[in-house]
Amino acid sequence: MKEQIEKIRQSALEEIKNANDEKVLNDARVKYLGKKGELTLILRGMGGLSSEERPVIGSLVNEVRDEIENLIEERKKEFKVAEIKRKLETEKIDVTMPGKKIELGSVHPITQIINDIKEIFIGMGYQIADGPEVEFATYNFDKLNTPPDHPARDIQDTFYITDDIVLRSQTSPVQARVMETQKPPIKIICPGVVYRSDSVDATHSPVFHQIEGLVVDKNISMGDLKGTLEMFAKKCLGEKTQIRFRPHHFPFTEPSAEADVSCFVCGGKGCRVCKEEGWIELLGCGMVHPNVLRNCGIDPEIYSGFAFGMRNRKNSNGEIWNRRYAFII
Repeated sequence: MKEQIEKIRQSALEEIKNANDEKVLNDARVKYLGKKGELTLILRGMGGLSSEERPVIGSLVNEVRDEIENLIEERKKEFKVAEIKRKLETEKIDVTMPGKKIELGSVHPITQIINDIKEIFIGMGYQIADGPEVEFATYNFDKLNTPPDHPARDIQDTFYITDDIVLRSQTSPVQARVMETQKPPIKIICPGVVYRSDSVDATHSPVFHQIEGLVVDKNISMGDLKGTLEMFAKKCLGEKTQIRFRPHHFPFTEPSAEADVSCFVCGGKGCRVCKEEGWIELLGCGMVHPNVLRNCGIDPEIYSGFAFGMRNRKNSNGEIWNRRYAFII
């Protein structure tokens, strides 16, 4: 039996050494060490040996099995090293080749018009102001001269977090915060996201964008407001654009007005776009109410100011803004 084991050993080692891939190694493992392998069959036949021969043959079989297993593992490592070497030689990377061009998306139309408006007002000496979207009701309403019984404060119109904290319904709280912390002269615009409790339809959304402006200084008049908005309209919509004011009411400005621009399609003659009126409503504006100045720590006897605001949704009056060449939904 020793001669048979030695013969198996020589055959297995020779077969493993000459193997050229892992499949051949696995076949050799099964052939010699598997459940029906040649060494396994010898172990099963040890029952016919004498008590003196069993330990000798058993030890010899274990020794040969360990030798075969060790050689198989060594050959596997050699195959892995050879495979890595082959890949390094055949899969070289040319680091001098240009990289793949990444196609970037375009800027969203709302972001584009906000950026355009920022550039226009920065060119007129304005600064960009920002504030929290989750706001105290004091800043969202009280400091802006909006009384407790005003419809805008109803839960049907405003998202309340608590009785005193809301999702801001306008960017006007930013103006109040700036007036509290900064002495005049003040010249800012406040772009940002605002929230109203509106049902979603073709012209309404509970989340939309606003851009508001504020100027506070000595001797600010309605003429300054109109001149500013006229320059903005010409820069944004074209040099031939005209602007007009219509009387209106806002609790935070007095006097107040709605500002319209001449229709960019018909030039004011009347067409389908402007509903034959020749004008398109652009924004609300007015002189800052003395109470607002007073609530924010500014003396209305010394300073005055104007404010305006536009948004990217259509309200009950048809107010709307979009890209500079398409104030239409």
